[in-house]
Amino acid sequence: MGLATPVLLAPDKFKGSLTAAEVAAALADGIRRVAPGVDVRQAPVADGGDGTVAAALASGFQPVPVTVSGPLGEPVDTAIAVRDRTAVVELAAASGLALLPPDRLDPLRASSLGTGQALRAALDAGADTIVLGVGGSACTDGGAGLLAALGARLTDAAGRPLPPGGGPLARLESVDLSDLDRRLADREIVLASDVDNPLLGSHGAARVYGPQKGVGPEQVAELERSLERWARAVVAAGGRDAAAQPGAGAAGGVGFAALSVLGARMRPGVEVVLELAGFERLLAGSGLVVVGEGSLDEQTLRGKGPAGVAARARAAGIPVVAVVGRCRLSAAQLREAGIADVYALVDLEPDSQRCVQQAAPLLGRVGEQLARDWLSGT
Repeated sequence: MGLATPVLLAPDKFKGSLTAAEVAAALADGIRRVAPGVDVRQAPVADGGDGTVAAALASGFQPVPVTVSGPLGEPVDTAIAVRDRTAVVELAAASGLALLPPDRLDPLRASSLGTGQALRAALDAGADTIVLGVGGSACTDGGAGLLAALGARLTDAAGRPLPPGGGPLARLESVDLSDLDRRLADREIVLASDVDNPLLGSHGAARVYGPQKGVGPEQVAELERSLERWARAVVAAGGRDAAAQPGAGAAGGVGFAALSVLGARMRPGVEVVLELAGFERLLAGSGLVVVGEGSLDEQTLRGKGPAGVAARARAAGIPVVAVVGRCRLSAAQLREAGIADVYALVDLEPDSQRCVQQAAPLLGRVGEQLARDWLSGT
């Protein structure tokens, strides 16, 4: 139907297949093969989970390598992103479920210690503002590991330090925050998350997200009791009573630690990432916006990257199309989200496994078709 350019490519990752930057690059290649004169702008996005640091790096942040303790204590080489005096820390890259093979899940021992170490690296880098992107965690430890890495002491009734993980919190007797890194006092911590669950209860961290991390029914109850004990101890140590606050249940309760002890301010992850990327500047003058992710479904509409991008583009009067692995939204839901058209890889390759394996060339073909359908002069 022919629209004016530039085109702004702002996809999220295709989980298990391509990063957001790789998705954007594959689409751009396809578009340029059909419309070589088109100004194609690339702004890969994320919602606070895995890919958040990559999105920051794509927008001009610089990587700072750091080696941290992984979810079960193994060394993990990762990076934070730094620009000026702002740093981006991604929990998924330090304490993420994707770091563990399916046969090594250990939900009672998994810890957020590495995320705290990455946050400390951001302090060492001189950051005044630290964006803590949470999502995709392997742990359900209430952020105990995060705080331990920053100087908190967790002890049992005999005064012995607790080992990492949510399970040992059942033996927690006291929390000492007196040696918490003093640099935190005058730093702004932004909790970037698309999760608004509380820490405890039927919608809490253990019951809702625990099963995704290998937690069985009995372990859910055990972790719930441990998190209750943890929350009481943190408040007794001087932390805010934030267990019921939206976002406290994010990343197995890391949200609680950030809100209660670090004084974090919670914001929707996609909004934070779009600001870091200078999205409004890139959006200005664009004739078409392309969003994308592996599966476009009802979860997308609850604060995921494509929904956040589409909302901003729609407010600016710019049409939006989606490029996805598969789409599970109705035509009415797509209209409500401001998405004018959808290109799904399964329409080109019905075998979902091949879609995952051959996502890049398939996206190139989609880019070609998108250019024919939407760009002027093609």
